[in-house]
Amino acid sequence: MKSIEIISIPVTDQTKAKEFYQKLGFEIVAEAPFGPNQQWIQLAFPGSAVSITLVNWFPEMTAGSISGLVIKTDDLDADIKDLTEKGITLGKVDNTPWGKFLAVKDPDGNTVSLHAD
Repeated sequence: MKSIEIISIPVTDQTKAKEFYQKLGFEIVAEAPFGPNQQWIQLAFPGSAVSITLVNWFPEMTAGSISGLVIKTDDLDADIKDLTEKGITLGKVDNTPWGKFLAVKDPDGNTVSLHAD
């Protein structure tokens, strides 16, 4: 084994979720029919080897159940300004000894944390 490749994010509405993650800076890696009423939507940050896929076909993965995805950022203040201008509701900045964290929820309630040193 050598790396994490894809992280599945359970969602109800793939189109709304895709728009949200694109506002965070993700870009589409692949988008294609995957099965009846399903799309394979894979996104990643530019140049990243790790990607996410927006899934709605795993019954054991309830939409909104993700809470441990952490995204590294170099400028949290700039991200706060940018995301606020894009209409994304942000949580409060949590200052910890290991950096600042900011929780952001996608349309289904999955929590993504932005992290800056």
